[in-house]
Amino acid sequence: MPIELENLKYTYMPGTQFETTAVDGITLKIEDGEFLGIIGETGAGKTTLIELMAGLIKPTSGTVRINGQDINKKGYDRKALRRLVGVVFQYPEHQLFEETVYKDIAFGPIKTGVPEEEIEKRVRRSMRLMELDFDGLKDLSPFELSGGQKRRVAIAGVLATEPKILILDEPVAGLDPSGRSHLMNLIGRLNAEGVTIIMITHSMDDLAENARRVAVLNGAKLIMDGEPYKVFLRGGELKETGLGLPVVAKMASMLRERGKNVPEDVIKMDDFERCVEGMLKRRVND
Repeated sequence: MPIELENLKYTYMPGTQFETTAVDGITLKIEDGEFLGIIGETGAGKTTLIELMAGLIKPTSGTVRINGQDINKKGYDRKALRRLVGVVFQYPEHQLFEETVYKDIAFGPIKTGVPEEEIEKRVRRSMRLMELDFDGLKDLSPFELSGGQKRRVAIAGVLATEPKILILDEPVAGLDPSGRSHLMNLIGRLNAEGVTIIMITHSMDDLAENARRVAVLNGAKLIMDGEPYKVFLRGGELKETGLGLPVVAKMASMLRERGKNVPEDVIKMDDFERCVEGMLKRRVND
């Protein structure tokens, strides 16, 4: 179910001395099954943009269409939208509130009208997707869990509504390196199963390893949109907006500057390691 944004604009407190435009004239189409990473400095408009995509706020002007339908048009089924689009905000574990893990994950499906006989199936499936042991955790208080487990329980609660589109705002913020890697792998697996992923992040390395498309926001405007490696080749422009390059893209660029044959699309660590191994083998053979 594609998402289409057409000339989207959102202004906070219009007509007052505090008027601020957070999203300004953005046009963007996100196809089914994409993994889109959204980056930009603080205040660039990223969170406002995803709130508009999810129908949590209405645009000042412009249109948001999902599967060809204007989600802000009178008569649009908002309940269906809640089932279709799942949103995971930053530090979602702060929103855990039920007595048990099971009840917390079941809350979303219950609220969206999922039949009672289907609830446990949804909870089991979403816990499996997040690699959470159903029998071992379902009766525990979510507040007894580790930080990484809490994060995954919170995301499982969103997945239990079986959204076709999953929007995440800094999903690995605050996690240790192991927790970050684990969660990003799980998000990648969801995308491989056909879920459209839209993810805000400040981690250029996470984008390089996972996203298949990157949108760059600056000053409320969309200034770049394309394949990750093509965006990272514009390092000078990114620097002007306060953004850097992923570690691998930076190392690959340095090697190319020294005359080494490193393809421009090498931005992932595995690809970089293979490239370096190839260079070393050629050097030995020479």
